Amino acid sequence: MVDLKAKSPCAGLVPVQVGSLRLSEEMPAHMTAIAPYLGQDKALSEALKGAHGMAAPGAGRMTGRRGARALWFGQRMILLMGPAPDAALAEYAALSDQSDGWAVLRLEGRGAQDVLARLTPLDLRAATFRRGHTARSECAHMAASISRFGDEAFQIMVFRSMAATLVHDLKTAMGRVAALE
Repeated sequence: MVDLKAKSPCAGLVPVQVGSLRLSEEMPAHMTAIAPYLGQDKALSEALKGAHGMAAPGAGRMTGRRGARALWFGQRMILLMGPAPDAALAEYAALSDQSDGWAVLRLEGRGAQDVLARLTPLDLRAATFRRGHTARSECAHMAASISRFGDEAFQIMVFRSMAATLVHDLKTAMGRVAALE
């Protein structure tokens, strides 16, 4: 019988270091899509706060801390990253495990914003897209979620099947930005 072993979406592709830029994979223990039932947004936010210590995020924002975050993930959609969802949340929202469906990368270092500016139409300037902001957009030609965690630190998520393409595109853009230093 074949002995199958689980692999992360970016196994063997990262880490990548180009100049002062670093690309690495993040591996949240769980990723759960949370879709609030009609009229249950406030109750869900309270339940999320009680169970996980974070309120539901507003549009384009995230709540929580490293290891346990809630990201706005589109209209009436939240992505809980880190902890397994408390069963009580199911009273207020539909829950769907997304843990194996996404590649989660962290891009950091001087010029990270410039790297992403080559791949997405988002205005990522610090005055516009501040720490704690998140957006669903395009990254290169892929549907993505992009979040800012610091002055030069971003999280980029794409569907697992696009992991190698995302790493390739980011690595190419990293090289072009590093060449300008």
